[in-house]
Amino acid sequence: MKIATWNINGVRARIENALAWTKQAAPDVLCFQEIKTEDAGFPRQAFEDLGYNVETHGQKGFNGVAILSRLKFDEVSRGLPDDANDIQSRFIEGVFSVGGGAIRVVCLYLPNGNPVGTEKFPYKLAWMERLAAYTKSRLDDEEAFVLCGDFNVIPETSDAKIPEAWVNDALFQPETRRAYRKLLNLGLTDAFRACNDQPGNYTFWDYQAGAWQRNNGIRIDHHLLSPQAADKLVTVTIDKQTRGWEKPSDHVPVILELAV
Repeated sequence: MKIATWNINGVRARIENALAWTKQAAPDVLCFQEIKTEDAGFPRQAFEDLGYNVETHGQKGFNGVAILSRLKFDEVSRGLPDDANDIQSRFIEGVFSVGGGAIRVVCLYLPNGNPVGTEKFPYKLAWMERLAAYTKSRLDDEEAFVLCGDFNVIPETSDAKIPEAWVNDALFQPETRRAYRKLLNLGLTDAFRACNDQPGNYTFWDYQAGAWQRNNGIRIDHHLLSPQAADKLVTVTIDKQTRGWEKPSDHVPVILELAV
């Protein structure tokens, strides 16, 4: 089973790339972040024509997440629990029947948090606290699940080409990295690092200053696995080709493969 995550940075603006890659890679489940459209504006039919069931949690102009699946959805939930006042569309989950059981896939777009000196940074940290509480409840259920998406977290110095360039950024703040470690320490596995411990593997390159051409990237798109999902881990691949396409997203797809 292939579960891909991709911050598409505007699904309608990148529809040709999104469809071309989906046809080529044929993931079983595809999680988009930053779809930047309300549910009604999502190009649902184009993906349904490729054989996907589509569920979205959109927002006009920014944010927004979606799960596309060749499998039928057994359940769908929208919105990270524990804050009824949070109106930002950053979380959607689906449950699918596979093999002899089920797997839960969470697609999330964690807040960026910049600038650090504004209310955006405490919102990021509070969101991460809520995610940790959600994760603990799911771990207590002892089910196979995957948290995937754009976490807006650079976990380690090896996840940035030039770590010192990010010391003042919310993605690399000590509080951010501590919250990410707290999440992992609940019992999750960073799927990519379980398969590859080498530096130089990135999922995001800024549009500015020739970052892509100089491979000045960071790794911020992750799959985190429950123990039951980690037992099924086969491999994780970062598909860099799309960053070199015309009108690319600044993120690239990351593909998790599980033996289910």
